[in-house]
Amino acid sequence: MIQANCDVKKLDVHRKNKWTFLGSSRWMRSIAAFVSATLIGFSGACGTTDAVGRDPLLDRCYNINSIKKDEKIASLLPKKLLEKGELVMGTNIGYAPAGFYARDGRTVIGYEIDLNKALAKLMGLKLTIVNAPFDAILPSVGSKFDIGVSGFTVSKEREKAVDFVTYANAGLLFVVRKGNPTKVSLNNLCGRKVSVQVGTTSESQMYSARDFCKASKNSPLDVLAFKEQTDATTAVVAGRADIMYADTPVSSFAIEQTDNQLEALGTSKDKALMGIIMQKGDKQLAQAVKAGIEKLIQTGDYEKIMKSWGVEDIMVKHPELNPNV
Repeated sequence: MIQANCDVKKLDVHRKNKWTFLGSSRWMRSIAAFVSATLIGFSGACGTTDAVGRDPLLDRCYNINSIKKDEKIASLLPKKLLEKGELVMGTNIGYAPAGFYARDGRTVIGYEIDLNKALAKLMGLKLTIVNAPFDAILPSVGSKFDIGVSGFTVSKEREKAVDFVTYANAGLLFVVRKGNPTKVSLNNLCGRKVSVQVGTTSESQMYSARDFCKASKNSPLDVLAFKEQTDATTAVVAGRADIMYADTPVSSFAIEQTDNQLEALGTSKDKALMGIIMQKGDKQLAQAVKAGIEKLIQTGDYEKIMKSWGVEDIMVKHPELNPNV
């Protein structure tokens, strides 16, 4: 387990200021394999510096120093969590801007990271982040993880397996290379190659589109499903895919951090609630998480976190427990 206090000096790893997709996926996978669990012992805001200076993305990290333990929220927690004093969160690091590595390759940053740092502090718990494949998180909630946070869209099918507390409402957005050189049309994706991340709503929708192409006897839609979102983005930047489909915050951040090598195709669609997931029936934890998110909304910390990462358009007014979708 690696200490990842944002205020300690990190590995001397040279990285470019921008989130570099081309040529970085292998490096990211090697780091992810090595860093299987990251203990977040933050004293406040991120503050790491490497050989080429401070990563500007760290300036978006939210300082949680002013957040204090809320005894009422802590009293809602299950006894086992109070005794353990730790909240273990499973996430897929590499899902920028929700949760990803800073350029030092060790510091984990993003709006989901900041939000759950703040939540754990309200609870009086230490936050431990465990990196896992996206499709392995939900089945491991309640055993390996206390909570799972990685842009999980609320669905009836998922609500059969886990409980949700919502914290965002985001759509999906298609992305192509700048200028749309392969002339992709959203009116007909048949015959195209689309990159998505495994286990996501984007993947399931594209498989439905593939079935439509087959049933209508059109050219096949080739769905390129990747374990890591960074690889899905790299595929479209490198021209191995014609188009990418991902959550709007992810797509928008990819456009920004690739120096506009990419552009949106169409507008955000199919808005849906996203939530923190936990073991089905763990009412105490669910109520504590819901109360914690509500408190962060009331204090304004939630809004500040979301605005800092440029995702204020996905904010919710109140968290919901297992909403009817």
